Amino acid sequence: MNNDAPAPYYTAFIDEAGDPGLNTVRPIDAVGGSEWLCLGAVVLRAKHAADVAKWVRSIQSKAGVRRESDLHYRNLPAFRRRIVCSELAKLPIRAFVLASNKKNMRQYRNQRAERVKSQQWFYNFCLRLLLERVTHFCYEHARAENARNRFLKIIYSERGGHSYGQTIAYHELLKNQAKAGALVLTKRRIFWEVLDWRLAEAASHKSSSGAQLADVVASSFYQAIDTLPPTKWNNEFAKLLKPIVAHDDGQYFNYGFALQPTPPAKAKLTDEQKEIFEYYGYGFWP
Repeated sequence: MNNDAPAPYYTAFIDEAGDPGLNTVRPIDAVGGSEWLCLGAVVLRAKHAADVAKWVRSIQSKAGVRRESDLHYRNLPAFRRRIVCSELAKLPIRAFVLASNKKNMRQYRNQRAERVKSQQWFYNFCLRLLLERVTHFCYEHARAENARNRFLKIIYSERGGHSYGQTIAYHELLKNQAKAGALVLTKRRIFWEVLDWRLAEAASHKSSSGAQLADVVASSFYQAIDTLPPTKWNNEFAKLLKPIVAHDDGQYFNYGFALQPTPPAKAKLTDEQKEIFEYYGYGFWP
């Protein structure tokens, strides 16, 4: 962390499941990118950051996972996923998931976003939508606690070929646009009051216990919505996480669990895919 950066009040670990590719998208294309991109965040008070490794070791022990290995959702059989999600749901954390169905984005180009000179604009755009919800939660939670220091530290789980420096640059651009009143999408906003980009860094999945928890969140919801092989569709595990999914005045949908595109019917989901969204309060009327 930058020595000049303020001390954080919250820490968020962010990971993703699926890929951001748009040139080809399944099931429209027989071979192509994933139908979904899921971004998952685990948010906790920064004072608990030192406890995260201990939490993960405890979860591994209860699930019968070797302690010397890292916790990786995709490597777990169903019975261990059940234990891991049940234990995760007991922790003093909040979970957020942004699920983007990419069928309507196939071969789409956002020339405005591409001005950042990044090939990862779609990931950055989805991250923006996730952070709108995460930063709102932190802002309101800190205000309820009368916290003077309410900054959020963000730790991204590293992915090969992804530049988190470009991600930070993109959000600095959004911040400058917000100051100038030039944001294109204004229904929600990132609460810049809780962000300082000196409190943003990337960490490997293996070295970051918090990234491993974010992986469980992102991957369990991905399994609940991706019905195409090789994913073995199952929404049981995402349902088990409901105790920690963030809500706004009791509303989970479009907050702790958010679907893009909107309105929901525009995503043209199968009945199986709709199940987890309906469980968290979504409706799919035209």
